[in-house]
Amino acid sequence: MPLRIAILTVSDRSARGEREDLSGPALVQAAQGYGWDVVHTAILPDDLSTLRDTLARWADSDAYDVILTTGGTGFAPRDVTPEATLAVVERQTPGLTEAMRAASLQITPHAMLSRAAAGIRGATLIVNLPGSPKAAVENLAVIAPVLPHAVSLLRGDPEAEKGHRA
Repeated sequence: MPLRIAILTVSDRSARGEREDLSGPALVQAAQGYGWDVVHTAILPDDLSTLRDTLARWADSDAYDVILTTGGTGFAPRDVTPEATLAVVERQTPGLTEAMRAASLQITPHAMLSRAAAGIRGATLIVNLPGSPKAAVENLAVIAPVLPHAVSLLRGDPEAEKGHRA
Protein backbone atom coordinates (compact mmCIF):
# COMPACT_ATOMS: atom_id res chain seq x y z
CA MET A 1 0.00 0.00 0.00
CA PRO A 2 1.58 3.31 -1.03
CA LEU A 3 2.12 6.01 1.54
CA ARG A 4 -0.55 8.71 1.72
CA ILE A 5 1.25 12.04 1.78
CA ALA A 6 0.05 15.57 2.59
CA ILE A 7 2.31 18.51 1.80
CA LEU A 8 1.98 21.83 3.59
CA THR A 9 3.92 24.84 2.31
CA VAL A 10 4.47 27.45 5.02
CA SER A 11 5.08 30.89 3.52
CA ASP A 12 3.53 34.28 4.11
CA ARG A 13 4.34 35.46 0.59
CA SER A 14 3.11 32.33 -1.16
CA ALA A 15 -0.07 32.31 0.94
CA ARG A 16 -0.72 35.92 -0.16
CA GLY A 17 -0.03 35.05 -3.81
CA GLU A 18 3.06 37.27 -3.96
CA ARG A 19 5.48 34.44 -4.69
CA GLU A 20 4.98 31.18 -6.52
CA ASP A 21 5.27 28.10 -4.33
CA LEU A 22 8.12 26.06 -5.80
CA SER A 23 8.85 23.79 -2.82
CA GLY A 24 5.42 22.21 -2.57
CA PRO A 25 5.35 21.12 -6.24
CA ALA A 26 8.97 19.91 -6.00
CA LEU A 27 8.00 17.72 -3.04
CA VAL A 28 4.92 16.44 -4.86
CA GLN A 29 7.12 15.35 -7.77
CA ALA A 30 9.69 13.76 -5.45
CA ALA A 31 7.05 11.90 -3.41
CA GLN A 32 5.37 10.60 -6.55
CA GLY A 33 8.79 9.48 -7.76
CA TYR A 34 8.99 7.25 -4.67
CA GLY A 35 5.64 5.73 -5.63
CA TRP A 36 3.72 7.52 -2.88
CA ASP A 37 0.25 9.06 -3.22
CA VAL A 38 0.14 12.81 -2.62
CA VAL A 39 -3.46 13.16 -1.50
CA HIS A 40 -3.47 16.78 -0.31
CA THR A 41 -1.45 19.98 -0.61
CA ALA A 42 -1.96 23.43 0.87
CA ILE A 43 -0.20 26.74 1.44
CA LEU A 44 -0.52 28.56 4.76
CA PRO A 45 1.06 31.69 6.22
CA ASP A 46 3.65 31.59 9.00
CA ASP A 47 1.08 31.73 11.79
CA LEU A 48 1.57 29.51 14.83
CA SER A 49 -2.08 28.91 15.73
CA THR A 50 -3.15 28.29 12.12
CA LEU A 51 -0.28 25.85 11.55
CA ARG A 52 -0.84 24.08 14.87
CA ASP A 53 -4.57 23.68 14.26
CA THR A 54 -4.07 22.50 10.67
CA LEU A 55 -1.41 19.94 11.58
CA ALA A 56 -3.57 18.56 14.38
CA ARG A 57 -6.68 18.39 12.18
CA TRP A 58 -4.81 16.71 9.34
CA ALA A 59 -3.12 14.17 11.61
CA ASP A 60 -6.36 13.40 13.44
CA SER A 61 -8.26 12.87 10.17
CA ASP A 62 -6.46 9.55 9.54
CA ALA A 63 -6.33 10.56 5.87
CA TYR A 64 -2.53 10.83 5.72
CA ASP A 65 0.36 8.62 6.78
CA VAL A 66 2.95 11.39 6.51
CA ILE A 67 2.58 15.17 6.59
CA LEU A 68 5.54 16.97 5.06
CA THR A 69 5.90 20.67 5.76
CA THR A 70 8.20 22.92 3.78
CA GLY A 71 9.31 26.30 5.07
CA GLY A 72 9.34 28.14 8.36
CA THR A 73 12.20 26.19 9.97
CA GLY A 74 14.89 28.87 10.08
CA PHE A 75 15.83 31.79 12.30
CA ALA A 76 13.49 34.46 10.92
CA PRO A 77 11.07 35.88 13.50
CA ARG A 78 8.03 34.38 11.72
CA ASP A 79 9.59 30.90 11.27
CA VAL A 80 7.32 28.95 13.63
CA THR A 81 6.80 25.62 11.88
CA PRO A 82 8.85 23.64 14.44
CA GLU A 83 6.92 25.20 17.32
CA ALA A 84 3.60 24.31 15.67
CA THR A 85 4.81 20.77 15.04
CA LEU A 86 6.10 20.25 18.57
CA ALA A 87 2.81 21.58 19.96
CA VAL A 88 0.83 18.80 18.27
CA VAL A 89 3.07 15.72 18.21
CA GLU A 90 2.77 13.14 20.97
CA ARG A 91 6.22 11.64 20.39
CA GLN A 92 9.23 13.26 18.78
CA THR A 93 11.34 11.48 16.16
CA PRO A 94 14.73 13.18 16.47
CA GLY A 95 16.58 10.59 14.39
CA LEU A 96 14.88 11.88 11.25
CA THR A 97 15.90 15.50 11.78
CA GLU A 98 19.37 14.50 12.97
CA ALA A 99 19.91 12.48 9.78
CA MET A 100 18.67 15.33 7.59
CA ARG A 101 20.93 17.89 9.28
CA ALA A 102 23.94 15.57 9.14
CA ALA A 103 23.47 14.93 5.42
CA SER A 104 22.79 18.60 4.71
CA LEU A 105 25.96 19.64 6.52
CA GLN A 106 27.87 17.79 3.81
CA ILE A 107 26.34 20.26 1.33
CA THR A 108 26.21 23.56 3.24
CA PRO A 109 27.17 24.90 6.66
CA HIS A 110 23.77 26.63 6.73
CA ALA A 111 22.25 23.24 7.59
CA MET A 112 23.16 23.86 11.22
CA LEU A 113 20.66 26.73 11.20
CA SER A 114 17.76 24.33 10.64
CA ARG A 115 15.33 24.09 13.53
CA ALA A 116 13.25 21.40 11.79
CA ALA A 117 11.26 19.06 14.01
CA ALA A 118 9.53 15.74 13.41
CA GLY A 119 7.18 13.60 15.41
CA ILE A 120 4.18 11.32 15.62
CA ARG A 121 0.58 12.23 16.34
CA GLY A 122 -1.66 9.18 16.46
CA ALA A 123 -0.60 7.12 13.47
CA THR A 124 0.62 10.09 11.43
CA LEU A 125 4.23 11.17 11.04
CA ILE A 126 4.88 14.91 10.68
CA VAL A 127 8.24 16.04 9.26
CA ASN A 128 9.48 19.61 8.75
CA LEU A 129 11.57 20.17 5.63
CA PRO A 130 13.43 23.32 4.52
CA GLY A 131 11.72 25.98 2.45
CA SER A 132 13.98 25.92 -0.60
CA PRO A 133 12.90 23.42 -3.28
CA LYS A 134 16.41 21.97 -3.63
CA ALA A 135 16.94 21.54 0.11
CA ALA A 136 13.42 20.17 0.67
CA VAL A 137 13.92 17.45 -1.96
CA GLU A 138 17.46 16.66 -0.71
CA ASN A 139 16.22 16.30 2.87
CA LEU A 140 13.30 14.12 1.80
CA ALA A 141 15.77 11.87 -0.05
CA VAL A 142 17.65 11.33 3.23
CA ILE A 143 14.61 10.00 5.10
CA ALA A 144 12.68 8.43 2.19
CA PRO A 145 14.25 4.97 2.60
CA VAL A 146 12.86 4.60 6.15
CA LEU A 147 9.43 6.17 5.72
CA PRO A 148 7.61 3.05 4.44
CA HIS A 149 8.90 1.03 7.40
CA ALA A 150 8.03 3.84 9.82
CA VAL A 151 4.48 3.95 8.47
CA SER A 152 4.17 0.16 8.72
CA LEU A 153 5.15 0.38 12.37
CA LEU A 154 2.68 3.21 13.00
CA ARG A 155 -0.09 1.22 11.31
CA GLY A 156 0.63 -1.69 13.65
CA ASP A 157 1.42 -3.98 10.72
CA PRO A 158 2.55 -7.30 12.27
CA GLU A 159 4.90 -7.84 9.30
CA ALA A 160 6.78 -4.62 10.13
CA GLU A 161 8.62 -6.19 13.04
CA LYS A 162 9.99 -9.13 11.01
CA GLY A 163 13.02 -7.17 9.85
CA HIS A 164 13.97 -6.48 13.48
CA ARG A 165 14.35 -10.09 14.55
CA ALA A 166 17.40 -12.28 14.07
